[in-house]
Amino acid sequence: MVHVLSSRVLLRPTDPEAARDFYGRALGLAVHREFGTGPERGTVYFLGGGFLEISGRAEEPMCPGLRLWLQVADVAAAYEELSARGVEVVRPPVKEPWGLVEMWLAAPDEVRICVVEIPADHPLRYRPGT
Repeated sequence: MVHVLSSRVLLRPTDPEAARDFYGRALGLAVHREFGTGPERGTVYFLGGGFLEISGRAEEPMCPGLRLWLQVADVAAAYEELSARGVEVVRPPVKEPWGLVEMWLAAPDEVRICVVEIPADHPLRYRPGT
C-alpha cells in the first residue's frame, strides 16, 4: 500500500490571475505558499484537510468535469457571504434526500464547487454511543 503523506488538487487554469482572484479573493481561501514569479506562478491554498494548487497555464479547461467538495459549518452563512462577493451560485443551499445541505458554485474553467454542511444528526457526524 502507498503511504500518502499529503495531497493536493492541481489546477492549470486558462487565466491564472482570474483563478487566483476567484479562489483567493472571492472564495476567501487562505494561501499556504506561493512559488515562482509572473502570471503563471504557483499559489497553494489551504483546502480543509488538503490543498489546492493553481499554477501554470492551460490553453483550454483541462478537466471541465472537475468538482470540488468543501465542507463548511454553516452553508446558509456561506451563501450570504459568497453571494455578496459576487460568486456565481449555480444552486442555493438545499437539503438533499441523503441529509446533507448542499450549495453549488461556478468557478473558472468550468469547475463546479459543492459547498456542504453536515447537520449535527447526520450519520457522517453522529456516532451512537459516543
